[in-house]
Amino acid sequence: MPARPGPAGAAHGRASRTPRMVRALRRAARGLVVAAVAACLVAVLPATAFAHVKVTADTAVQGGYAALTFRVPNERDDASTTKIEVQLPVDFPLASVSVKPHPGWSYAIEKTTLATPIESHGAKIGEVASKITWTASGEDSGIKPGEYDEFSVSAGPLPETDRLTFKTLQHYSDGEVVRWIQEQSGGDGEQSGGDGEQSGGDGEQSGGDGEQSDGDEEPERPAPVLGLTAKGAAVSGPAPAAGSAAVVSAVGSAAVVSESGMDTGVAWAIGLSAASLVICLGCAAALALRWRRTG
Repeated sequence: MPARPGPAGAAHGRASRTPRMVRALRRAARGLVVAAVAACLVAVLPATAFAHVKVTADTAVQGGYAALTFRVPNERDDASTTKIEVQLPVDFPLASVSVKPHPGWSYAIEKTTLATPIESHGAKIGEVASKITWTASGEDSGIKPGEYDEFSVSAGPLPETDRLTFKTLQHYSDGEVVRWIQEQSGGDGEQSGGDGEQSGGDGEQSGGDGEQSDGDEEPERPAPVLGLTAKGAAVSGPAPAAGSAAVVSAVGSAAVVSESGMDTGVAWAIGLSAASLVICLGCAAALALRWRRTG
């Protein structure tokens, strides 16, 4: 019958297991750190990707009228957004533009004379709105860090084009101006924007160079773009911003439009972050159980 190990042998066995246990604990700790970093990236990156000025509409059918909504997020941690300048497309002019009053903000509409008048409801229109400027009545009314706001406009008739571009300038309380004026090159109905830029009220040129991104890459400061539906096409749901935030599929003569904007991106981020957190908690529980068994 083999002899049982004495106290000294048992102590030696526990000592030999200690290095292995320490290595296992270190590996588990590294795994938890990696999972935590992944959770942080999942939570932060989608929010950054969708933090752009957007324009959407209830419906956007060529020849009809639309209620346009400009969503403006604040991307700064130490300043508020106090003024928004939205350039209306002059290459595809809108005969009628009216602004919904926004509490705490005033607005001004600038007009331009068209080289060739357009016809709307049997009348010749030679002067159209070219820019809308919203200004906060005070810094307390501005869009604060971590917040966003929406500004509404009714416009029409919508022109016969695939999309409308609304180049936008976002002013912050510290004097910074973010120019949402870049366009992707190519595509039917894409506006170059170089000749359609107007100067701001302070005389600053708001993008006369017609900045564009190379190829199909998404620009860093994309201009808000609204996709339009052709006459006679059936639309399900609100008309989204054109580009990466919208997915358009056509079946026969019907176009089905769905939006994947900031809210969808944030929900996706929260879901993956929650999954990463569950994994981290599971690793921590397994680590504690193993420590108890080997201790």
